[in-house]
Amino acid sequence: MNKKKEYSLFDDVCSFVDEAAKYLNIHPGLLDQIKACNSIYKFNFPLRNEDGTYEVITGYRIQHSQHKLPAKGGIRYSSFVDEEEVKGLAALMTYKCALVNVPFGGAKGGVSIDPLKYNVNQLEKITRRYTAELIKKKFIGPAIDVPAPDYGTGAREMAWIVDTFEAFNPEVINAKGCVTGKPLSQHGIDGRTEATGQGVFFGIREAVGVEEDMDALGLKPGLKGKTVIVQGLGNVGYYSAKYISEAGAKVIGVAEWNGGIWDEKGIDIEALKKYQNENKGFKGYPKGEFVKNSMELLTYPCDILIPAALENQITLDNADKIQAKIIGEAANGPVTQEAEKVLLEKGVMIIPDMYLNAGGVTVSYFEWLKNLSRVSFGKLEKRYDMEKYRKLLGTIENATGEEFTDMEKDELIKGASERDLVLSGLEETMVTAYHDMNRVRKEKNIFSLRTAGFILALDRIAISYMDLGVFP
Repeated sequence: MNKKKEYSLFDDVCSFVDEAAKYLNIHPGLLDQIKACNSIYKFNFPLRNEDGTYEVITGYRIQHSQHKLPAKGGIRYSSFVDEEEVKGLAALMTYKCALVNVPFGGAKGGVSIDPLKYNVNQLEKITRRYTAELIKKKFIGPAIDVPAPDYGTGAREMAWIVDTFEAFNPEVINAKGCVTGKPLSQHGIDGRTEATGQGVFFGIREAVGVEEDMDALGLKPGLKGKTVIVQGLGNVGYYSAKYISEAGAKVIGVAEWNGGIWDEKGIDIEALKKYQNENKGFKGYPKGEFVKNSMELLTYPCDILIPAALENQITLDNADKIQAKIIGEAANGPVTQEAEKVLLEKGVMIIPDMYLNAGGVTVSYFEWLKNLSRVSFGKLEKRYDMEKYRKLLGTIENATGEEFTDMEKDELIKGASERDLVLSGLEETMVTAYHDMNRVRKEKNIFSLRTAGFILALDRIAISYMDLGVFP
């Protein structure tokens, strides 16, 4: 009897690329090059524990595409990390960057550990050694490969990485640009923490704002009044739920690995997040119904389902039970290819991960640019703009004989902060990319936004190779 083939995110991504290639005239050799991983680095190193014992830690860094440099992609700490997962995530980064027109190649990294089982000192040792291994093989650097946070990592780990890189490379003036997602004190950027969740909000807002598309789903345009279920209340899920709630949608379900909450009256996201932080879960939360098997929440009725946890969450096992009309893939690869076919046949709109969670890499791009320019956004022009607006208000007051209040003046003349500029740039990127993708979908007369996104990304990558003269 043949052994059932294990799920491969990388194979799934390649299948999506093959589907998109049917709509383009791409040389077969070029298509093979685009799909292949350029560089795969797997390594092992020892960790000495405080009791004197040792264990061997396995790390990965995979550069899927170097058609543009540096390569870009997060580092995740998870016991599920393996080569196939990292390859798939690296490939997704390539197409994600191309889709939203961020000039990076795709990469991804990972360490095969459960970070909850290690203390801070151990995690620091692991992170610094992981970084040293990347430095030895030139798999990190502001012009080569720029990591970022991912599942199981955050600003703390990025601070350890940049400190280690600078120690090994004291002569590199742009060393701060070797990693993004850093703390503000280490030349990070204001707005990076919530960037992915904010991007998810912008993307879903644009999708539900197209009246023609909402009519086809039997929904009214706009977020107001729409019911939402979110899987995962980590960084991405929390900010996605927060901004969508503030825009008028009603979050009625939140699923986490150790249980979920269901409340048709609506969930106060801030209160639930506070309770989760204090109690390490939702059990005992005084409002709504606790759902022990949180995976069941994915199949509850709602307008919009936002999987914001891990990949491979909606499969053939539960796809036919999904009742949502729109799925916003905030996580990487939460819907398998087989499940997507079932959902599309049911008329479900899937806003693909390669677009929807691109907020993180978009703001990472801004942070990288900030590090290379060595000046904060808005620092040069803010006071100039404020003085210009102050003079304009004075002219208006003289012409009308009316005076603005001090509060009105303060609001009208304030210059844009770094955060204001970052969020403005993120919004512009997400809005433009969605409508480009939706335009391709309609031009090609296809229902799948994912296929449209891959068509757009694949075409841009192919043009990059052809402009280099590598392929005809």
